[in-house]
Amino acid sequence: MTLHTAEKSDDLNAQAKAIAQFPGRRARSLRFTGGAPRAASVIGDGSRALFLRSDGAEDLVTSLWMSVIDADGSHREVLLADPRELLADADNEDVPAEEKARRERAREGGQGIVSYSVDSAGRRVAFTINGQLFVSEIDKDGDGARTRQIAIGGGDAGDGVDDAVNSKNDDSSTAAENQETASPDSKWLPVLNPRISPDGRHIAYTTGSRLVMVDIADWDDAGLDGADSADGNGNGAIRHAHTSHPRTCAAEAQEARTAGDVNETNASGDRFSTVWSVGNDPSGTLKIGLAEFVAGEEMDRYDGFWWAPDSRGLLFEMYDSSPEPMWYISDPAHPDKPAAGRRYARALTKNAITRLMLAHLEFDDERGGRYAGSDVQNVSWSREDYEYVAAVSWKAGREPLVLVQNRRQTRDQVLEVQPDGRTRVLEEHANDQWIDLVLGTPAFTPDGRLICALNDMDTDTNRLTVDGKLFTPVDWQVREVLDVGDQNVLAVVQRTPRESDVLLPKVPPAWQSDAALHDARSYDVVTIDFDGNIVPVTAAPGVWSASRCGNGVVVSGHDMAHPGAVMVHGLINQSGNKCTANVLTSDSGYATEVSIASHAETPGFTPNTEFARIGEHRMFTAITRPSASSKFAGATKLPVLMKPYGGPGVQQVTFSQANYWESQWWADQGFIVVTADNRGTTGRGPKWDREMFEDMKYVSLDDQVEAVHALPEVAPEADLDRVVIIGWSFGGFLSALAVLDAPDVFRAACAGAPPTEWTLYDTHYTERYLGLDSAVYERNSIVADAPKLRRPLMLIHGFADDNVSIANSLRLSKALMEAGRPHTYLPLTGITHMTNDPKVAENLLTLQRDFLYDALGIKQELGIGE
Repeated sequence: MTLHTAEKSDDLNAQAKAIAQFPGRRARSLRFTGGAPRAASVIGDGSRALFLRSDGAEDLVTSLWMSVIDADGSHREVLLADPRELLADADNEDVPAEEKARRERAREGGQGIVSYSVDSAGRRVAFTINGQLFVSEIDKDGDGARTRQIAIGGGDAGDGVDDAVNSKNDDSSTAAENQETASPDSKWLPVLNPRISPDGRHIAYTTGSRLVMVDIADWDDAGLDGADSADGNGNGAIRHAHTSHPRTCAAEAQEARTAGDVNETNASGDRFSTVWSVGNDPSGTLKIGLAEFVAGEEMDRYDGFWWAPDSRGLLFEMYDSSPEPMWYISDPAHPDKPAAGRRYARALTKNAITRLMLAHLEFDDERGGRYAGSDVQNVSWSREDYEYVAAVSWKAGREPLVLVQNRRQTRDQVLEVQPDGRTRVLEEHANDQWIDLVLGTPAFTPDGRLICALNDMDTDTNRLTVDGKLFTPVDWQVREVLDVGDQNVLAVVQRTPRESDVLLPKVPPAWQSDAALHDARSYDVVTIDFDGNIVPVTAAPGVWSASRCGNGVVVSGHDMAHPGAVMVHGLINQSGNKCTANVLTSDSGYATEVSIASHAETPGFTPNTEFARIGEHRMFTAITRPSASSKFAGATKLPVLMKPYGGPGVQQVTFSQANYWESQWWADQGFIVVTADNRGTTGRGPKWDREMFEDMKYVSLDDQVEAVHALPEVAPEADLDRVVIIGWSFGGFLSALAVLDAPDVFRAACAGAPPTEWTLYDTHYTERYLGLDSAVYERNSIVADAPKLRRPLMLIHGFADDNVSIANSLRLSKALMEAGRPHTYLPLTGITHMTNDPKVAENLLTLQRDFLYDALGIKQELGIGE
């Protein structure tokens, strides 16, 4: 008994220490994602899968790995490419501005190899490290890979750069040790978004102004593995040829320029050619092969060009941002540095002019299949009526599919691009409020049937159609399509709660034991056949995603049972029947299931979180109380910290421990922490989503007030006289709004990066929900509410935020000052929307806590020294 008590005391002490250290550890570990496997892609027959992982929790430099399930069911993980073995400066990253912007759009905080592109056979992989281009070739036996740098243009990567250390040649010298300074031609730089061709023989990338084709030299021809290179000394020689003639395009098509910069060959024999360029563009507003800002930020489309499945064509985007307003981002802490100007698609102003081009590529088979020119067609559609390119898909044996939207996002068209650039409308959709984008659609099945997404308002369900016919069942909300086959689709779904908890769509047998938990809080991976039959792939409720190819699948995500990210590799019909994880259902057919190791740290505590449905609108709510190790454990009265996001398209109340780690830290500071997903957040059907149409302000606020008033039913210890609120982005908007317009409910607020005036946010997001009437924007702004402030308010905003401009907080602060309303403002120099500095991220938590303590006047009550 004494031993048991001592062990319990030790556990509580360890828990208390972990919670106290949480802010710093979370900041240094990229929210505990450092060292976790991510970005998985199943390749080949499904027995192999690529993924990225760093070596430890605070190691930001990610390497390329491969999971292999052998014929006997055994599992191994193979290191394919380690940035530190390939580049001496891998830890001192300095990537191009365009790549930094792409990472900000994708919320990517890692370094090293942060993305990759693999050919259709799963043999060759292309990627960049610190702006340098590399290619790996995976061994046939899956024991490793050989990796080499592709020196840009006429540059020479130097002896030894071509071979990387891997599991098969541990005694070889590293590329970093032998690296020499290259002298690449600037016209081939920077290397952005490299994509290897499906046949693995070429790499396309963009410099922003030029779409570049690289013919990859054969390993032996490149002077690798002991073979001589062009000049016989292993250094190669710069060679020039003028066989292909690139054509250029500015705002409209221009004629070809001189052939003098047509192509160039590096020392290893890799040949660089221009497929297309923007031509003479002194303004710098013309871009090629890149996704425009709103595509990456709001449509989750990060690519600006796409390979034909047969490697004989490229579909690429060009855009002109000159119609967009010019905005400037400055660093006041360094007045010697000029402000950086950029175009921003501000709501109710003009968007970039976007067009697509289709290049039919020619290759000289007599000269090793190298690029020999292209015939480029302008893709035509009614751009005036449909100005957004929302999605692109190009499947084997089919023509490209393009989804275009009108400015208001109330109408869309699914276009099939013909070889001559003309388009054929395959489907059209309409919605009086807006049409949701569902990732992975539209797409062709391998046998040519068209899969599209549909907001079915009659059944209040986001569904899928095949050739125009609905096939996914009612009350199963399709969140994302992960893969499309001839027999079924692999998708992420959410079961929708009806008017009572018992009225849910019928659950499959695999979920019977926890049927009530497979609802809007769970992002489940399932297959759905074209008769509407559902087979679960993931077993437990959680937040899951997947990659599927051949007979294999990789499932990754979070749940409430595991303290960190989970990734498993499954294989169908595997004789080994090995199972080291329990993520996949037996009904899924993946008899072999193995875990992919994580090197991530865990917070060291499990959130003391419970779930409830509260208020008239039965909002899904997460309530986190102080841990057993906290001095506030078991308190009969606690101040309430509301911690919402509350904006459209985002859920916070899900079955993922990671969502509540920060809530637990706050709870152990002496609060009961409440997150309620109000109307307008996603997961409960298109009608619930659209409750916020043209009224983001009061719908979100009214529901948060409703949640506060309903708390005593599920949390009798909640002190409704001491309610505070914090949030970031839309959550920051909602927090500031709460103390401005509901001061009788909310005693104080911390508002991070709040979009206070919606005309300062981007077109695609804001106009989707607020439309094009300026009066609606005025009604939803909170700047005019400044004179109402009578509660403590802290504004937090980064000067480098290129998503929600700091002008939002500055305008609210100015209005507060003019109204004589005191407030606190934390301007963060050099900080983006992601709060990209670990020390700042750590200290923001404690600064907000102390502000709220002071606002409530509870330091003495909590036993904290003044």
